Amino acid sequence: MAKIQITFKRAILGFFILIFSIAFGAVVGIVAGALATAPDLDDIEFDPSLTTYIYDRNGEVIAKLYKENRIPVSIDEIPDDLQKAVIAIEDDHFYEHHGINFLSIARAIYVDLKEGRKAQGASTITMQLARNAFLSLDKSFSRKIKEVIWTIQIERKFTKDEILERYLNEIYMGHGAYGVEAAAQTYFGKHVSDLTLAESALLAGIIQIPGVHSPYIDMDAAYRRRAVVLNRMLELNMITREEYEQARAEEIKLAGLKPRETKAPYFVDYILKDLLAKYGEEQVYAGGLKVYTTLDLEMQEKAEKALLSNLPKKEVEGSDILQPQGAIVSIDPRTGEIKAMVGGRGNDKFNRAVQAKRQPGSAMKPFIYTAAIDRGFTPATIIEDAPVEYHLPNGEVWKPTNYDKEFHGPMTLREAVEDSINVVAVKVLDQVGVRTVVEYAKKMGITTLVEHGAKNDLNLALALGGLTQGVTPLEMASAYGVLANQGIYVEPIAILRVEDSEGHVLEERTPKRRIVLSEATAYVVTDMLRGVIERGTGKAANIGRPAAGKTGTTDDFTNAWFIGYTPDLVTAVYIGNDKQSEPLIFDGVKWGSWRAAYIWGQYMSSALAGTPIKNFERPDNVQNATICVDSGQLATEYCPEVRTEIFISGTEPKEYCTQHGFQPSQIWDFFFGSSNKQEETQEPEPPAEGPQTGEGSPQEAPSPKFWLFGN
Repeated sequence: MAKIQITFKRAILGFFILIFSIAFGAVVGIVAGALATAPDLDDIEFDPSLTTYIYDRNGEVIAKLYKENRIPVSIDEIPDDLQKAVIAIEDDHFYEHHGINFLSIARAIYVDLKEGRKAQGASTITMQLARNAFLSLDKSFSRKIKEVIWTIQIERKFTKDEILERYLNEIYMGHGAYGVEAAAQTYFGKHVSDLTLAESALLAGIIQIPGVHSPYIDMDAAYRRRAVVLNRMLELNMITREEYEQARAEEIKLAGLKPRETKAPYFVDYILKDLLAKYGEEQVYAGGLKVYTTLDLEMQEKAEKALLSNLPKKEVEGSDILQPQGAIVSIDPRTGEIKAMVGGRGNDKFNRAVQAKRQPGSAMKPFIYTAAIDRGFTPATIIEDAPVEYHLPNGEVWKPTNYDKEFHGPMTLREAVEDSINVVAVKVLDQVGVRTVVEYAKKMGITTLVEHGAKNDLNLALALGGLTQGVTPLEMASAYGVLANQGIYVEPIAILRVEDSEGHVLEERTPKRRIVLSEATAYVVTDMLRGVIERGTGKAANIGRPAAGKTGTTDDFTNAWFIGYTPDLVTAVYIGNDKQSEPLIFDGVKWGSWRAAYIWGQYMSSALAGTPIKNFERPDNVQNATICVDSGQLATEYCPEVRTEIFISGTEPKEYCTQHGFQPSQIWDFFFGSSNKQEETQEPEPPAEGPQTGEGSPQEAPSPKFWLFGN
């Protein structure tokens, strides 16, 4: 019996030895595995996720891009009160141990066993840093061993202040804020260097459980936790009794949680595509880039106000996007820098400034007249506004008409431009050649014209803006910028410079220019387009300084445009319903380009307020000549209506007017005076009003035409 008992005891002992050996071997294996993966000191580099900042041209923050909202600061920028508060509540022997506090571990084990739960932590600041920066958050034994090894290595490589600095920039502080600077801004709306003792204690208390101790979640819990931190600081003689009492009495004043707001959202989305394609998602959202853009936030705000305050609000069932929609793009024609971009009104990602290809209507006509002027036509060239027929390849006959369904007889190109006469534009396009005009439009920056396939833009409908695809506001602004910039095309740019998180310049972008027109052609066309604003269909865009532009309304009133410019700024305004089959009719009024011109004028007046008034620079080879308005030839004393016109040298008329010859009645007037003295003393009748083209305001008839031109 005794032998059986001895044998049984030996078996039990052997079993426990076996279990212990297995467990010991497992521990040794885990430790060995962890040691095998232990980092070299050179491998320990902190690379936290950083916030990317997008700035406007004046250094104002437009947007922040991040996975983790983190703003690194140096230890010198972090107040002593905050450093002490964190050490007091998280690791009061931080400066005494070498990364692992064995007394704290023993105390934590004792408390946990006594209370029968996980009641107290034993992680030091260095251990927390190792876990947060390099390891997962699982609670396995192998992870804890790795945490110890990483902690030892961190302590070997860095000083205590360096460890504390990295910790205070790494920790999560709730509500998307990582690190103490982002936390200071999130909770108090101030920089970390400006925190009070009470605010520092509150932030230190949040670290343990942000979801519980945040004052945004539970103010009472935040006060209680702050008191714990302050009490511990007092016990450790980090603060005086007086400082303790003052801090405990201080009221918590929060900045208020703000939505993740982005200024100029359509512009930010526009450049974001570029940044992601070049730098990748990780670098853009976590690399701490600094992106300096061309946007002027002050102009942007004015553009948004001008567009959004002047559009009616029509809710569409099943959609939270109001109609009509619109877009504004503003560019410096000399540099190509985009100063303002409004891509719509709403939270959608469809940027109508760059993505919406829309029919331009008469806003396409300047390309026709540019090609014509460049090829020998002049503002005084006479074209007859009369019925005409064109036989199309499909056998149909096309008879272009004007908006008012009237014909107005012979007129100069200048008149046709100002009153947006369709028939004249079609005839000029036919004479110059469709392909020629398409090439000019392409040279000036339009890329959406279709030249191949069964349905293309190589037809006379181009004169009226009837395109296969349409054009975008950005390209139209850029193309008109050629006229503003003396014939030089400048490719639009939105980003000036990109820096990495340490301030190293990754790229700088400079304007890409090319000469596409002569200075004289650009000036003459500009002078004709000035008349659109001063006397023609774009009077609503008159801003009291030299400016030129063109209206555009589609026949079915689905799209309305005004693109105009000064020497310093070119702006395109577009209005239209996203559903292109729906016309712009609100409260019984058809909205045309008159409304776009009004918005343009309101925005440009505000955007250019306070800037010097500049005139368009006149080239030396542009000269004056006095012409007969009826014939376009040099005026004689017999011509009833004359004006001073401009011409590119060599294109001015060489012959005197043959339409108005010698009149016998003039001899009588010369020798005996006028036969009707009463008429001489009366105020002369104004000329008859010009045709209503549909491009002007429906609330206001066109004003009389007086052919007085400045130079």
